[in-house]
Amino acid sequence: MVRPPLSENRSMSILNKAKAEGYAVPGMCCYNIESIIATVRAAEAARSPAMVLLFPWAIEYAGDSLVKAAADAAHSASVPVSLHLDHCQAPELVRRAADIEDGFDSIMCDMSHYEKEENLKLTAELVQYCHERGIAAEAEPGRIEGGEDGVAETADLEGVLTTPDEAELFVNTGIDMLAPAFGNVHGEYGPRGIRLEYDRLQSINERVGERVRLVLHGADPFDEEIFRNCMKGGVTKININKGMNNHYAWKQEEMRGKPLTSVIEAGTLAMQKAIENYMHWFGSAGKA
Repeated sequence: MVRPPLSENRSMSILNKAKAEGYAVPGMCCYNIESIIATVRAAEAARSPAMVLLFPWAIEYAGDSLVKAAADAAHSASVPVSLHLDHCQAPELVRRAADIEDGFDSIMCDMSHYEKEENLKLTAELVQYCHERGIAAEAEPGRIEGGEDGVAETADLEGVLTTPDEAELFVNTGIDMLAPAFGNVHGEYGPRGIRLEYDRLQSINERVGERVRLVLHGADPFDEEIFRNCMKGGVTKININKGMNNHYAWKQEEMRGKPLTSVIEAGTLAMQKAIENYMHWFGSAGKA
């Protein structure tokens, strides 16, 4: 299916509707065809919009193949589903991904492992490259602490919280989505637990929330109340990784030794049910 022009971008159409109607959209971090299918099936079952998220690992591992399969599944769904590349941390890989025909609808140009000025410079260049191809762009002002499977470059770097002034600088690069660092952490939260600065999130939303859509990273251990508080702060896209993929791993362990097709089907269904639960928590169920 041909990628529409930027003015009709699938990811932004999904998120702009969420912003207007006061809910959030699940961005599901997918590593295989099962998780992609589970996301699309959950969206169709719950009549919810959704976003399929791949990491650059998908391209490094399988070339264009998984991207094209994901694009086909997302873009042929009976409800709005877009394809997003999360945490693309190498400028050359952003360009390679953007050049995949009718592939990604949006790309996170994550240059947060560079110093601030270089981050801004590269982000502006890459946003323009994406926009010229009808692709929306996301960036991360500051640096969200930690790492997750498929995200390497920032795992050992110290987190840097986002300020409203910094958010403004990144909006000026032309980005469409902004992922603020306000105490959220990739991967494990550790002994300190979850300590989010909602006032910081709200101040960022007040400064730039009408011009970009805010994205929540590091949300896997959150409960419904925390999600709701983040949504009150303007978040319209919530990325989920382990909250979906763990269900597949658990089902594989539970069914060890059973026929492979039955394991795949059961794992896909387990992920689908988990995703549907998020859709109800986020208020996106029934909004497609």
